[in-house]
Amino acid sequence: MLAYLLTYSLTYLIYLLTHLLTCLLTYSLACLLTYLLTYLFTYSLTYLLTHLFTYLLTYLLTYSLTYLFTYSLTYLIYLLTHSLTCLLTYSLTCLLAYLLTYLFTYSLTYLLTYSFIYLLTHLLAYLLTYLLTRLLACLLTHLLTHLLTHLLTHLLIYSLTYLLTPWSKVLLEKLTGSAASQEIPRIFGTRRFITVLTSARHLSLS
Repeated sequence: MLAYLLTYSLTYLIYLLTHLLTCLLTYSLACLLTYLLTYLFTYSLTYLLTHLFTYLLTYLLTYSLTYLFTYSLTYLIYLLTHSLTCLLTYSLTCLLAYLLTYLFTYSLTYLLTYSFIYLLTHLLAYLLTYLLTRLLACLLTHLLTHLLTHLLTHLLIYSLTYLLTPWSKVLLEKLTGSAASQEIPRIFGTRRFITVLTSARHLSLS
């Protein structure tokens, strides 16, 4: 009976201890796991999120800003350089084309106009002066020559006629007879009269 009680007591004690230990271990493990999981998850998540988010934000912002700033600055410099190059090229091309066209047109127009006016003026002046001078010289020379010749001839003829009339009648009557003195009015001033008069003068002088 005592052995039975002892066995039963030991068995029950072992059962109680086992049950207590089991409950304790189960509760402890449950609490520990819950705490550990909760704390670790919360802490890990908080730490990870905080540091990772901070790092990621810092890295992303730094990289993005640096990359964006670098890319934007590079692209802006490229755009400005390209725009300035195109603008300068186009402006210089247009300016050179305009200047060359304007200068060439203006120079050619001015040169042609000035040359044409100068040549026309001087040629006309020279031609008019030369032609007028030559024409006047020729006219004056020929007119004066013919006028003087004609005037001198007629003056000489009429002078000789009027001066030599008194004794030329006598000479003519002697040379040609009385009929020649009657022909004086008709042959007066003709070539025959001049020939006769010259012969008479030669005879009178001899």
